Amino acid sequence: MSSQNAPDLATKPVIKCDSVYKIFGENAKKILTQSNGQVDAKTFSNAGCVVGVNNASFEVHKGEILVVMGLSGSGKSTLLRCISRLTAATAGNIFIDGQDLLAMNSKQLIELRRNKMGMVFQNFGLLPHKTVLENIAFPLQVKGLGTQESVNRAFEMVELVGLDGRENYFPRQLSGGQQQRVGIARSLAVEPDIWFLDEPFSALDPLIRKEMQDEFLRLQGVLNKTILFVTHDFNEALRLADRIAIMKDGVIEQLDTPANIVLKPATEYVRKFTEEVPREKVLKIGAVMDPAVDASKLGSLKVSQDAIIQTVAEAILTEPKHVEVVNEAGDVVGSIHAGKVIKMLFGNVNSSENDG
Repeated sequence: MSSQNAPDLATKPVIKCDSVYKIFGENAKKILTQSNGQVDAKTFSNAGCVVGVNNASFEVHKGEILVVMGLSGSGKSTLLRCISRLTAATAGNIFIDGQDLLAMNSKQLIELRRNKMGMVFQNFGLLPHKTVLENIAFPLQVKGLGTQESVNRAFEMVELVGLDGRENYFPRQLSGGQQQRVGIARSLAVEPDIWFLDEPFSALDPLIRKEMQDEFLRLQGVLNKTILFVTHDFNEALRLADRIAIMKDGVIEQLDTPANIVLKPATEYVRKFTEEVPREKVLKIGAVMDPAVDASKLGSLKVSQDAIIQTVAEAILTEPKHVEVVNEAGDVVGSIHAGKVIKMLFGNVNSSENDG
């Protein structure tokens, strides 16, 4: 995960959605107006409409990864398509860097997509008759860059995603993971500020998927994009997200940090989503630590707030005293006791969280 911090609300959001609805059907707008925004999926279904997005309001800030997830038909891809205006929202407001997306004409929209947005979909959409290099250079040439400049930029992207030596291969000569890297390189070539990824790794086998997630996090560490990432895989969401939005029937049930989604589910639906999650494998020490304690209560062990609980659990369990929790700079930010880890691993057993 890139930061796990809540977004800096003092800065202007890169993406802002205000009561966004997407209803599919002939009389969608009329029925939505009559309902005064109180949309019930079943009632609309009886009227011949399908609710895609139901009153979505949220902000995404610079450098943040917001993962939108839910089961098939929950509205996650529809929401992403509304924000990129590949699908027209039925009602509401969407702002990109303060600009009203829904008020843009075709020319402004094309300009925005070419210069600010990058998109990666499950279907890689590579041109089969073009090489890796040509596929990556293609959007740059569409944008109006000269051939040499496009090729130079494409070479940089090949290196960035680790495809050196395969720039002259055709898509059919690449594995699924390599094809996905070309898709990522192509979308990054135009240097987008905002990156939309819709189920980009779901067609890959588990091992390649894990490699691509690693690659994605590495790239984000270098590039610091503002990202909307759609997935139905909760483990993927936990691994990648700064914040997660869980959707059901077009409604955002909860939008929060991964730690809060797991530890403090807002609805029964979210709780069911999270109940099978092995918390120790996904939560960081910082999510469960207690305030700092007096030095006399501390043992000699120190752990990072960014350490996944599972990786340090054994060490903490062998320390009878409280363990100091530090940040990247080595500053003390809290403490944790073996009793807290036991609760995380085994539930609310009768553990003595003594003062050591």
